[in-house]
Amino acid sequence: MAIQFNPNVNVHASPAQAAPTKVHSTEDLKQEPFGNKILDSLNKVNQHHQDANASIVDLMTGKQQDINSVVASVAKADMSFKLLVGVRNKLVEAYKETMRMQI
Repeated sequence: MAIQFNPNVNVHASPAQAAPTKVHSTEDLKQEPFGNKILDSLNKVNQHHQDANASIVDLMTGKQQDINSVVASVAKADMSFKLLVGVRNKLVEAYKETMRMQI
């Protein structure tokens, strides 16, 4: 059984047979303020952590017996938090670099 992360990629097809990628027009992409995107990301990370905490509590109280789903939800929360910290670090670096620029 092969795990396929991108359904548009066929590992058995030659590059000439690969599925074409969709080109998005400007109408397809809705313009959203940067601050709203950051808040949405923070809310998603928070929701992942709440889900992980709830699954841990369910496992400890006996409501849930499947430890694999608990581990998966904790791993998902961990990865989303690490990604958030990485993005924050890049934003701070960009801000510092901008502040060092001479006018």
